[in-house]
Amino acid sequence: MSLGTAQRPAAPAVPAPVPPATRATRSGWRDPRLWIGLLIVAVSVVAGARLLAAADDTVSVWAVATDAGPGARLDPGDLVAHRVRFADDGDLAGYFTVDDELPAELRLTRGVSAGELLPRAAIGSAEAADTVELPVAVDAEQVPPSVRPGSVVDVYLLGRDGPLLRAATVVDAPALESTFGSTTGRRQLVLAVPGADAAAFLGALGRAREPVLTVVRRG
Repeated sequence: MSLGTAQRPAAPAVPAPVPPATRATRSGWRDPRLWIGLLIVAVSVVAGARLLAAADDTVSVWAVATDAGPGARLDPGDLVAHRVRFADDGDLAGYFTVDDELPAELRLTRGVSAGELLPRAAIGSAEAADTVELPVAVDAEQVPPSVRPGSVVDVYLLGRDGPLLRAATVVDAPALESTFGSTTGRRQLVLAVPGADAAAFLGALGRAREPVLTVVRRG
């Protein structure tokens, strides 16, 4: 009997070489990426601050709460604060801000409307306003009950087109029972009007045979 060839054992596998471990290194202060990131953050902060400042670039300015005619005296209670943005800083100088010291007497030289900013040019003395106090007797039913001192009214004469007195400020408006001759049912109003308007009003009444006046309150 013949013997077969003996099988040789396989050679052991040689492990592959392991590459040396590398350690992660942190970016140092010389790394340009760090400086670029810091620059982007700084620019974003500055731009955001400027946008916020522009969004609130407003000033608190005094405005009138209700209509007021020439010759009217305003009290602090007649003013309200409005926040306004002026395109030109020079425009702000023409108005009163809430931080300004108001004149001791706020007398209007011209009429202003409710919500209108109070111009410095509209404030002056009684002489500058050139107004007089004109007493007007009107049938009680021709005067709105809401008329009071500070109201702005138009006065119409029956038979005449348009108001005889326009935007007149009521200086005094006593109740019917307090006026003279209350049994006649007439109410007296004292109006602040320009001197020329007062003269024209009295002239129109003198030419009317039976003048009938109607008072219309504005606002």
